[in-house]
Amino acid sequence: MRLSRRGFIQATATTGGVWLLGLQGCATTPGPVSFPITSAMQVRKAKAAAPAQGEWVASTCQGCTQWCAIQLFVQDGRAVRVRGNPISKTNHGYCCPRGHLIPQQTYDPDRVKVPMKRTNALKGRGVDPRWVPITWDEAMNTVADKMIELRKAGEAHKFVYIRGRYSSTSTDILYGALPRIYGSTNYFSHSAICAEAEKMGPGLTQGFYGYRDYDLPNTMCLVTWGCDPLASNREVPNTIHHFGGILARGTVIAVDPRLNNVAAKAHEWLPVKPGTDGALAGAIAHVLLVEGLWNREFVGDFKDGKNLFVAGKAVDEAAFAEKETHGLVKWWNLELKDRTPAFAERETLIPAAQIVRVARAMAKAAPKVALWMGPGVAMNPRGTYASMAVHALAGLLGAIDVEGGTWQASSVSVGRFPSSDAYLDDVAKGASKFKKLDGRGEKDMPAMMNARPGSGVVTNNIANGMLKDPLACKVLMVSWANFNFSCTGAERWDRALAKVPFFVHMVTNPSEMTQFADIVLPSTFNSSEGWSVVGNMGNGVGYASIQQPAVKRLWDVRQEETEMVWMLADKLKAKGFPNLFDYLSKEFKDPENGKLANNEFEFGEIAAKVSSAPFWKPANPLPGNKIAGWADFRKQGMYAGAKYPLKRGWGGKFATATKKFEFYSETAKKGLEEHAKKHNTTVDDIMAVSGYVARGELAFVPHYEPPKRHGSREQYPFDFIDYKSRLNREGRSANLTWYQEFKKVDPGDVSWDDVLKMNPADGRRLGLKTGDMVKVASPAGAITVKLKLWEGVRPGTVAKCYGQGHWAYGRVAAKEYGKTPRGGNNNEILVDDYDRLSGSTARNGGFTGVQVTRA
Repeated sequence: MRLSRRGFIQATATTGGVWLLGLQGCATTPGPVSFPITSAMQVRKAKAAAPAQGEWVASTCQGCTQWCAIQLFVQDGRAVRVRGNPISKTNHGYCCPRGHLIPQQTYDPDRVKVPMKRTNALKGRGVDPRWVPITWDEAMNTVADKMIELRKAGEAHKFVYIRGRYSSTSTDILYGALPRIYGSTNYFSHSAICAEAEKMGPGLTQGFYGYRDYDLPNTMCLVTWGCDPLASNREVPNTIHHFGGILARGTVIAVDPRLNNVAAKAHEWLPVKPGTDGALAGAIAHVLLVEGLWNREFVGDFKDGKNLFVAGKAVDEAAFAEKETHGLVKWWNLELKDRTPAFAERETLIPAAQIVRVARAMAKAAPKVALWMGPGVAMNPRGTYASMAVHALAGLLGAIDVEGGTWQASSVSVGRFPSSDAYLDDVAKGASKFKKLDGRGEKDMPAMMNARPGSGVVTNNIANGMLKDPLACKVLMVSWANFNFSCTGAERWDRALAKVPFFVHMVTNPSEMTQFADIVLPSTFNSSEGWSVVGNMGNGVGYASIQQPAVKRLWDVRQEETEMVWMLADKLKAKGFPNLFDYLSKEFKDPENGKLANNEFEFGEIAAKVSSAPFWKPANPLPGNKIAGWADFRKQGMYAGAKYPLKRGWGGKFATATKKFEFYSETAKKGLEEHAKKHNTTVDDIMAVSGYVARGELAFVPHYEPPKRHGSREQYPFDFIDYKSRLNREGRSANLTWYQEFKKVDPGDVSWDDVLKMNPADGRRLGLKTGDMVKVASPAGAITVKLKLWEGVRPGTVAKCYGQGHWAYGRVAAKEYGKTPRGGNNNEILVDDYDRLSGSTARNGGFTGVQVTRA
């Protein structure tokens, strides 16, 4: 109703007069009274509702490593709503809470809006950088000057690049061509701080070093072990979509010391003592073998049909005929024969009867068992073997690559960028002679991803390398990362970055890491503002999904993987180093028309076209959705490939040393012996210096390694549990009001606060109650947070969600920006340690002991 102030006053006066006359009529005239209706109060005919004015534009969410294909609803150039891409077979047209935060993150008023330079030479936590805004021209000239200076000094290898969140584009341009052509091998990905150790289980048993997929529509038993796929990890929308059906028709088992979302719904919750997952897995395997419950189609059987697996007794290897596996009897003799449920009860605190019951439930459902292992199992100082032990259960159950089971990942191949070989000069060709800064391949850091020693990244160890040799890194470039907040032993990064002579940060928000930067380059928020193509898989389908500028950029930002690289290359050419710019400007041709780029914006789009061309301009017909050119790919937003082929590794096609599923890992043995030979020592010595307890052949089978723990039980009696929120966009959402308001959707958590969860029995013993402010101290440091007594954590442990504790990032994330954190950062109390076989950062498994006292 449109009504002016004058009209409102007139209508009010008229209505009041009519009401008064009515009252007078009631006093003198019996019966009903009718009132005249003024024009301002007349009932108006309703108009039919119309669709909202705007359009759905395809893009990709990067709030976790699932990289869901999504659509943004755009009105007048602004994103106002998010949904899953309707043609996605992985998220079924839905997105989880992280996806719905995209508009708030896009329009966060605390984003870095223009390039900035530091004017305060002093660096440190709480030190004001005294940034001043500068032009892109000045910013790129400054960066190029530093890089040219380094090259002229013969120190190109002291240029270091580290990436956080990235796309396929980064792999070949910012992470590939830039350091390769410039002449440095010191480029690193963030992956080792996330989940690399969990890949070692399937890697060293079946030769697949990647995130697994799961046939949730057909599974009869879902086991979530050290993860919560209803909230975090991967495939959250897909898990939510299928979870009710699994509950109704089958069995759900959750193994986690915290009552997570899956555990709250599960038929069985096993609140395992942190770090003892290997003992639990070994006991389940023991039951499966002693009771004859293994899958004979996959594993094989005793030649005479009689089960010889008896607790405590060795078995003749020649008595068993294996099919798709290798080394079952060796595994039994070396490890499993003594891993009884009674033994596991003492180690894990899970009742032996429950262990037996769960083993039988898994066997009953086999082979349709989706054994979903997460970082909680493997991201600890001895996590490789826990990962192997848990994944080996899928082998025993015959659940590998079968309907309803645990799968390797599907994939589709994005377009390959042109080779940069012709643009490498002598400096670039000689770069490989210098050691990498992360220490991979050292005697005590095998980092043997893909079973090749020294092939895995050790991201968190870069800070130690910088501290050990402050001049090893003279120019540092980092994109979309905040290691001063997201890495364990966080204060090490403060000390290391304070000593770096020149640091440029490509970032959306002024994070803790940004406070140490000399030049800050404002990045696009790529889910809504930048060009890229990302590939992933889920629900048995590999896919590639677009990111495109769906909205108008409000600020002077650039896409870091393409646009910034072009701008920097242009400046390097002007200063006498043309190689990178020549590569970008001469080799990248538009697949539609063959044209070359004239500026950074054209280059960004051409790179996305090259990446996606195999899907919209295929050489041969593809099995997935049909796409009629580039414009149609932009509209559809994704290509989804064929369904995952079952029994992919069966028949001697596993990528292991024996081509079988290895219970006795010849693959691990080969890698460890190669590493030992390189350092002129024995495998036992490598195991010792790397912190593992196994000796001899035990190092080659899945087995239980007792937890390594920092801090004595007497001084630090509680095991600390770190976990992730369903609202964490990889730690980049804490500056959003929706994140803070809806924090209560995580079990046990509270809106606009940061609470440490403690079992009420422990609280009573210590005289603590909900609402008390407590100091949480470890050998690494201390934080102060609010306490919440909650039955969802087992006695002897305390749990706190990662994500709060920012002292920078923005006015919502921090209580006082640049100075006072909101809550506490888990990584300030988690000790800097590693699973050295993979190079992964340790953050789970209760490896850090803490003391909790009233603040």
